Order: sequence, then C-alpha cells, then structure tokens
Amino acid sequence: MTAALTPEAEQSVDDIARRYGLSTDAVVAMLYAVNSGGGTMAQFSIPELGGSGQWMRGGMTMVGNMFDNALKARVDGLCNELSQLLATTVVFPPAATSPAGGFTANNWWPADLGVPSSTGAQNGSRYAVFPSTARLAVESNGVTRVYDTGQHQIGGVQQQQGGPAGTVSFTSQFGTFDTTGLVEVTGGQVAAAPVAASAPEPIPYAEPGTYSEPGTYSEPAPQSVAGTATAPTGGPDDIFTAIESLAGLHQRGILTDEEFAAKKSELLGRL
Repeated sequence: MTAALTPEAEQSVDDIARRYGLSTDAVVAMLYAVNSGGGTMAQFSIPELGGSGQWMRGGMTMVGNMFDNALKARVDGLCNELSQLLATTVVFPPAATSPAGGFTANNWWPADLGVPSSTGAQNGSRYAVFPSTARLAVESNGVTRVYDTGQHQIGGVQQQQGGPAGTVSFTSQFGTFDTTGLVEVTGGQVAAAPVAASAPEPIPYAEPGTYSEPGTYSEPAPQSVAGTATAPTGGPDDIFTAIESLAGLHQRGILTDEEFAAKKSELLGRL
C-alpha cells in the first residue's frame, strides 16, 4: 500500500476495497478525500468511481454521470464506511516529534499540529490541512504561518494558473477562500479580534406622544369626536379629511370598529 496508514487501517481498507470491488488505491484516495472534509464531506476525482464527484454525509452525492443512481449509492456507502473508520480507528500513524517540540525532521509544519489530512504546494507556497484541530499551515518564502480555519471544511485546493507568487486558494462548503479571510494563530491561540465600538441604541419611533423616561412612551389621548378633526364645520373636503383622521385612529386601535363605523356614517350623512 502506497499511503502511510496504520496496520489496522490498512486491513480495513483492504476489506472495504474487496467488498466494493475497487482497488486499494481508489479506496485510499477516497479515504484522504473524506478525511480532508472532516469526515462529513468529500471532493474527489477517482476514475474507478466515474471521475470527479462530491459527497456530503446525510445529504448530497454527485458523480460524473448524474443519472447513474447505482454509482451514487456505491459512493455514498463507501464514503459512509470510510467516515466511520476515521471516527473509530487510528488511521494515520502519529508524526514523530522533535525533542524541542517544534518542527519534525521531515515535516515543515509545527509538530504539535499532528498529522495533516492533506499537503501540497501551489504558486511557490506549501500548505498542510489539519481538520481535527481546525488549523491550516502555509509556508511561503521560508516563513510558516498557522491559521484557524473556523467552520471551513476544506475539501480541496483551488487550482490557479499564473496566480501571484505565494498565494494559495482553498475550497470548502462556503466556496473558494484564501488565508486573507482567516485568523492567524499566535502562540497556539487565536489572536483576539478587535472589539468594535458599540453603536448607540436607536431612538424608538412612535406617533406624537410623551416620553416620561427613556424607553417609556405614552400613547396620546384619542381626539374627542366633538373636536375639529371629527366634527368638521366646513364643506365636503373637511368631512373627508375628518374621516381620514378617524381611519388613522382606528388603525392605531384608539377607536373600536363600532365607534369608527358610527362616526363615519354620521360624517357621510352630512354630505
């Protein structure tokens, strides 16, 4: 077996490959894809499984031939078994740490990050993904930085042609992103984000009334039906204006349906 797996994981992979009628290399490739997706999703390109596809636990399975339901079921079953294997078995052997607890002899990332689910290089930079601790290590120009990936479940690296040197873009369930959108880890902890100044509380809007104290509003008393707004003395325009005023009081709940209907009828009777 070409991949670095524990003996127990190798035995499980051989058994899964035999039951699914696949090569061990194909199963190992899918194992790495599921591990890169945190055990819940995978993006893969495996010829034995129809080429490129995606899988999400309990949800979506996509294969090259979207109408091949048998292949979809096969991929879903395989990924679920590999997800369970990752959750119950030590699949990857632990990395040997240096006496100083810093970098290993063969790896460029800090040893305390453990074993990455995937590594690679792009545009002059190297990267290593650690989904179990939500960490991403990137080395560029001899400097290694570690980032907190937050809710991102990195499923792959966005291929770039002729991109700026030192840039690496990744894909997750949220789409494509790069390290400029991540928080860099300092001393093993996520650097504290600046606290934004709290905005002043908005002044509550209300119809004309009175405020006895902040946040306490008293509704204005309803206009008397004998007032000028409801007892017009002019022509039709005044009567219609008074009806509109009554409608506003009715909509605000100041007048009941019966009171509004009675007064409206009274005013219309004056036309």
